[in-house]
Amino acid sequence: MSIISRGKEIAVKAKNTATGSTKHQKNPDDYLLALDIGTEYVKALIAKKGKGALKIVGVGKAHEAPTNMYSGAIADIEGVAQTCEEALSKAEEMAGVRANEVIIGIAGELIKGNTASIKYRRADASRPITDAEMEKIIKQVQQRAGERARKEVALETNNEDVEVRLINSALVSLRIDGYKVSNPIGFKGKEVTVQIYTAFAPLVHISAIERVCDELELDLVTVAVEPFAVCRACLGDDVESNFSGIVMDIGGGTTDIAVVDDGGVEGTKMFSIGGRSFTHQIAQKLGLSFEDAEKLKLLADSPRMKPEIRKKFDAAIARNLEVWQSGVEIAIEEFDQLETLPGQILLCGGGAGLSDIQEALATGDWYKDLPFARRPIVNIIDPETIEGIENATDRELDYTFVTAMGLLRVGMDTLVGVPENSSLKAKLAKLLKN
Repeated sequence: MSIISRGKEIAVKAKNTATGSTKHQKNPDDYLLALDIGTEYVKALIAKKGKGALKIVGVGKAHEAPTNMYSGAIADIEGVAQTCEEALSKAEEMAGVRANEVIIGIAGELIKGNTASIKYRRADASRPITDAEMEKIIKQVQQRAGERARKEVALETNNEDVEVRLINSALVSLRIDGYKVSNPIGFKGKEVTVQIYTAFAPLVHISAIERVCDELELDLVTVAVEPFAVCRACLGDDVESNFSGIVMDIGGGTTDIAVVDDGGVEGTKMFSIGGRSFTHQIAQKLGLSFEDAEKLKLLADSPRMKPEIRKKFDAAIARNLEVWQSGVEIAIEEFDQLETLPGQILLCGGGAGLSDIQEALATGDWYKDLPFARRPIVNIIDPETIEGIENATDRELDYTFVTAMGLLRVGMDTLVGVPENSSLKAKLAKLLKN
């Protein structure tokens, strides 16, 4: 079935559902689509926009071919587009509508998300700070962060001419002459210190996503760094949230980590070890095909596994777990701007369901050389606890759909304006997206 004919078919179904009356037909502009394009699966969520909670009305999921993705990035545009179409068809059939606007997640080791800080010395300390002045300062921070990201990607790819594009920005903190403020407008002072989280991606990755959207005839609202999207899901509607935690999205090809401190995203780190690497170890240790090893991995906690198989299985998991845990330590170690790391770790993604990973984080000694005040508490994110997003379907959504739900939140952040009576933090957040 072609993409165009699928859109027509969904429209016909929506009309028929409305007893043949076109005035009750669903308007695609009232809906938003989130596509979580992962290494193992594509997950699609269609949500109805509203003044209150987003209502999820369509859910779809499709398995990726092994060569479609590499380390969280698109490797085969046509193959990914076909998998997306399969997931979309399922979501659209459930929703009875085809959404036109889409937000897509991006991940991979070449995605650079860091907190940049700039000290801006004002010519006239007695003059109150204005919106225009803050906009100028923010642009300076973004430009400095972009150059840093380009140099990092150029070094890792051995390509001096690499281009990067700003994906996400979020305010972390503001200080005037060393005094922390939430609203700098109207304040006087000599030195303004701004900390902003910025995430950049290589242009080649962004263009691949744009091409997939073209193939699917979708309007791309924005691209979001996936761990940032998960943070937005945790923060919810409250822009003044004081939430703190370490978020880990354990996918098939990568593990994506974000640190949030007092409502501010401190940064995101990613490394290319995910659920697929555990499957490869199982396949190698037990002499199985990748597909059979994946099936066995999903039965990790089953008491029916034979003892001789269990012994080899546990050895394979333990070997890969040690490498994965080292990756976690190195990634978290890079968040050196915080004196003390948050005391909770929240997991999502397909790999979060592997009990060995949960146990290693919750009971191991890996945290002792890191600036934790005490052993961190480990929990899996429950989609039902995510504020502002309601599941109106009869399908139960588990922790593997948290990233897609976060993408919906980022999509609405991008589409919805900021009311005049909103806090300055909200207005600055909007400015950062423009």
